[in-house]
Amino acid sequence: MKLILFLGYQMAMLAMEDTSEQTRRTQPRIRRGHSEVKQLLKLRRKRRRRCLAILDQLPLKSGRTVWKFDRPQGPEFWSNALKHFDDVEWLKRFRMSRRTFEYLLGLVEQHLRRKTTNWRQPLEPRVRLAIALWWYATPSEYRSISCIFGVGITTVCMTVREVGAVLKTLLHRFVSMPSGTRLQETVDGFAARGYPMCAGAIDGTHIPILTPRHDPASYYNRKGWHSVVLQAVVDHNLCFTDLFVGRPGRMHDAHIFANSHLFKKVEDEQGGYLFPREVSRTVNGVEIPVHIIGDPAYPLRKWLMKGFTNQQALTKQEQNYNGHLNSARMVAEKSFGRLKGRWRCLAKRLDIATASVSDVVLACCVLHNICEIHKEDFLPEWNIAGDQRCQVPSQVAHQDPQAHTGYQAIREAVMSIL
Repeated sequence: MKLILFLGYQMAMLAMEDTSEQTRRTQPRIRRGHSEVKQLLKLRRKRRRRCLAILDQLPLKSGRTVWKFDRPQGPEFWSNALKHFDDVEWLKRFRMSRRTFEYLLGLVEQHLRRKTTNWRQPLEPRVRLAIALWWYATPSEYRSISCIFGVGITTVCMTVREVGAVLKTLLHRFVSMPSGTRLQETVDGFAARGYPMCAGAIDGTHIPILTPRHDPASYYNRKGWHSVVLQAVVDHNLCFTDLFVGRPGRMHDAHIFANSHLFKKVEDEQGGYLFPREVSRTVNGVEIPVHIIGDPAYPLRKWLMKGFTNQQALTKQEQNYNGHLNSARMVAEKSFGRLKGRWRCLAKRLDIATASVSDVVLACCVLHNICEIHKEDFLPEWNIAGDQRCQVPSQVAHQDPQAHTGYQAIREAVMSIL
């Protein structure tokens, strides 16, 4: 109603200007007759009275009521969630305990708080974070979340983007290669899994996406759907320590690896050593640096070991080495399963622009590490091991016809101490 009155006021002001302009144009004709002057003055007084009547009805204080639709179910749901959700229900809905939720809120609250204006109260950071977590954790559409929280569809979309951007700023804090005491703990953790001198397992997984407008064939993977690849290094605690995401799904793991910042940093800047040489070990005159492990799709390097690929001619010692390596690198597959199981938006097709997929994936990886660091429970119903859409397409083993003999010597030295 107030909006209508405001528009009426604007129209009235325009009418007054039109009347004044008309009066100025008719000044030369006023001399033609006294009756014509009376008619013009009468018309002007009549329009002024209308304007004053409209102005009298306008409120003196600014208080807009027609700024958003009335959605009473949203505040009711959130109030019920805060008061009546127990720990189990909170974990099911937001994929983390209330304690971890409050910890995460403390990290992002300052960046999510918005200024209060005369028009309306902004959404508090706690609600904004809850909306984003709900979208990450469920395959719900923006429309469904809009009805649950009682906000607009556009508000849900913008909130998810803004929360994702804030979570991305936490990437270097929660996703980093181990060093110092943490590095030794990681090496000991992989040794307990049966493989020595290891500080991470590298692998890739596919994130389903909409058919891209630009070069869709490059994103069409071997399983028959469009995707982008997430390459990650995982430690013994199932936490991500390095991420590289966004390459088309049709690209081979070895090609993605060769274009990653991790490969370029180690090969071009660090002389082929991922971790300090001080923690290396010498066996039979061969230096074994602390390294990561991967499947046969990756190339053999002194900082990346993989299993023997000639399956038909393997010795018992080589088979034993492959068994220990494959058992240790299962942490990567298990971590991907927990990532997609907890944040189900990555297990289904992401109905967003291809350029925005990487931000969503990185935000979910940060949330994954926070949950693993805080030892959050992973419920059995979240397991998606049987979901074929989330399986990594099998790839041909990377051939190393000119593999450096030094790399092979390192692998044989590791094999000798198993």
